[in-house]
Amino acid sequence: MASSAITSGSGAKLSSFVSPRCSYHADCSPNKMLLGRLDVSHLHIPRSLKFCENSLPGYPSLTVAGGRRKYKSFTVQATSVSRPASQPRFIQHKQEAFWFYRFLSIVYDHIINPGHWTEDMREDALEPADLNDPDLTVVDVGGGTGFCTQGIVKTVNAKNVTILDQSPHQLAKARQKEDLKECTILEGDAEDLPFPTDYADRYVSAGSIEYWPDPQRGIKEAYRVLKKGGKACLIGPVHPTFWLSRFFADVWMLFPKEEEYIEWFTKAGFADVKIKRIGPKWYRGVRRHGLIMGCSVTGIKPESGDSPLQMGPKAEDVKGKSNPFLFLYRFLLGVLASAYYVLVPIYMWIKDQIVPKGQPI
Repeated sequence: MASSAITSGSGAKLSSFVSPRCSYHADCSPNKMLLGRLDVSHLHIPRSLKFCENSLPGYPSLTVAGGRRKYKSFTVQATSVSRPASQPRFIQHKQEAFWFYRFLSIVYDHIINPGHWTEDMREDALEPADLNDPDLTVVDVGGGTGFCTQGIVKTVNAKNVTILDQSPHQLAKARQKEDLKECTILEGDAEDLPFPTDYADRYVSAGSIEYWPDPQRGIKEAYRVLKKGGKACLIGPVHPTFWLSRFFADVWMLFPKEEEYIEWFTKAGFADVKIKRIGPKWYRGVRRHGLIMGCSVTGIKPESGDSPLQMGPKAEDVKGKSNPFLFLYRFLLGVLASAYYVLVPIYMWIKDQIVPKGQPI
């Protein structure tokens, strides 16, 4: 849990507790949540967290369920990994990300996705989105080359799906895919969506939040564009704990902690917030290096209209002049970090092949 799960202004680290019986499966036994311990007997926690094992061993699911309960030894405080707009990670700056993906789009589906975002992971991550009606109106925000959209159109009519991304080079790849020919494809900003309020039945965003300078603003926009009862499904990275992976993650792009996702969704006004952990099968549940696609977060919009969260104007300046030497330095550092995260899944795959099954890697 994060500050969203406790009274305003309070904080502590996520704690370890035994959850109630899983809300997904009747036959699940209580499991331990991976949180850290702090006494917060004076705090009220308005939502309980529950989780269960999903289809990938080692990747449990977290649920923020309704009900006001008081816990005496567990809470949370998350130090936010967001940064001011003046100090973005490399691809959290939209101009720099534009040029970075100008080149990466060439190999994205063939080099990047196989190590971080497989078809099996996509199906697993989209399952909580309840894309079970062909007539649903769906927006895929940060849809890029359309890899996630291809999972959406398996059950939803492509003519009802809109792909939005800030990169014209990524979208050019999406336009080439036969199963996406009937989709509407738009250039746009995840933090300022070109859709009316109460527009869509489903909001999906996969592999995009890591580029947002202000993730809370993007999730607030997700709330706004959904109809009452609509569901948002955001699939994104999780923060690493291993020191070298953490260094490269923090200079490259946003790797949120799980409790931050819960905080952002809850502050935006979403109800029934849930987190489902995902990851490549060959990682065997290992999360210390972080995951570029590590969780699927869902929430339901309980009321019509805009989000109850009030925010000021956007702070990011994407039109101002930039220092070319600073840009080059950040570009090279970003390339180095991305190369590291290309090698991590290869390293984990080799360990999976060498270490006997059933043993930790």
